[in-house]
Amino acid sequence: MAEKSFCIKARGFFLPSGYRDGGYLNVRDGVIEGVSDEPGEGLRVVDYGDATVTPGFVDTHIHGYADHDFMDCDPAGNHEILRALAQKGTTSILATTLTASTEAIDKACAAIAKTVDEREGGSAEARVQGIFLEGPFFTEKHKGAQNAAYLCPPSLDKLAAWQKSARGLIRKSAIAPEYEESLAYVRGAVKMGVKVALGHSDATCEQGRRAVDAGANTFVHTYNGMSGLHHRKPGLVGCAMTTDNTYAEVISDGLHVRPEAIDVLVRAKGWNEVALVSDCLRCGGMPDGDYMLGELPIVLKGGVARLRDEGNIAGSVLTLGKAVRNIVDWNIESLEHAVAMATIIPAKSAGINDRCGQILPGRAADLVVLGADLSVRATYVGGVKVA
Repeated sequence: MAEKSFCIKARGFFLPSGYRDGGYLNVRDGVIEGVSDEPGEGLRVVDYGDATVTPGFVDTHIHGYADHDFMDCDPAGNHEILRALAQKGTTSILATTLTASTEAIDKACAAIAKTVDEREGGSAEARVQGIFLEGPFFTEKHKGAQNAAYLCPPSLDKLAAWQKSARGLIRKSAIAPEYEESLAYVRGAVKMGVKVALGHSDATCEQGRRAVDAGANTFVHTYNGMSGLHHRKPGLVGCAMTTDNTYAEVISDGLHVRPEAIDVLVRAKGWNEVALVSDCLRCGGMPDGDYMLGELPIVLKGGVARLRDEGNIAGSVLTLGKAVRNIVDWNIESLEHAVAMATIIPAKSAGINDRCGQILPGRAADLVVLGADLSVRATYVGGVKVA
């Protein structure tokens, strides 16, 4: 049986109050006791030298990894995704669906719920903290890699049915705010405890603001799949940059969004409202070749996934560990802020910050050890070392 009680010694720790230089992080029975100047009584010390320790990464927008996708509706494949992600430092996710038939989304929600039910204590895999419905409530112009055959107006009846199959796991739902039904949907979803995100949309800035005023709080992979910023038409990008108390997802792989554009977003909005996400597909961690995104064929070549027939970029092969490193390497933010952008900020955006995203006494010991080069040296899930 894996050891779940120990003490980590490291160069520093990223805590809720900020970075702490030196010390010992005590873990007992898979639960964080706290960080102190001395190791906890009776705990074996694991010395990571000049490494730093962060909360486990929280990916609130991820479709798959290791040649599996949550839309496969296969709990066994879902576990493979979660095990592979834990190896890369991601310890909590929102399993993300995409635009498909009502029945396919329903089956995916049920399969994800089954995956959660099957998870055993001490499991060496990331935790599913909920479901993100990316679609089908989008519009044509900025559909990106979403299947246009299934685009439709927002429907609270559909959301309620999917939530029933998901057994309450749906935490976030994305819509295009220009639909006539959108404001009622936002209000109804929020009342159901579901966060609403805006994206894959040609909405005006004003339409986006009305949705935010109704309760929407997140922008889906900002810049990608939305009306752009123009000095006379600020678009949904302008809405993301200028609304307070909202969160802007961003894919920091350098392919979806140029580093300079990410810098603009962070300067406009503040690092504390920008959430790093992967939007990773089944081809994450896989070699170049042909894959599927739902019913759509995609091609991975040179680290870029595109729709085979249309050429649109179709998600990423990014991990959050690499996303954090990029933000630091591009001199956009400090390591402390970059870590927050991949942990507590996305957790707050999805309303799951009560269970993940911070190193706190009483929380499960979901931790990442970063080497001096910012590579992931080790991952712990519930105190179990998985990488």
